[in-house]
Amino acid sequence: MRRKADLPSKPCLHCGRPFSWRRKWARCWGEVRFCSERCKRDGRQRS
Repeated sequence: MRRKADLPSKPCLHCGRPFSWRRKWARCWGEVRFCSERCKRDGRQRS
């Protein structure tokens, strides 16, 4: 079992906070850009 500190992370494009890899993103980690649905929704409204 991996520890959370060992998992990859990246910053959210909307809020800038770092977020960690999640199992549900295993197949699309390269495409994930936002940490939450709220950041995704707000980020698209600004653009």
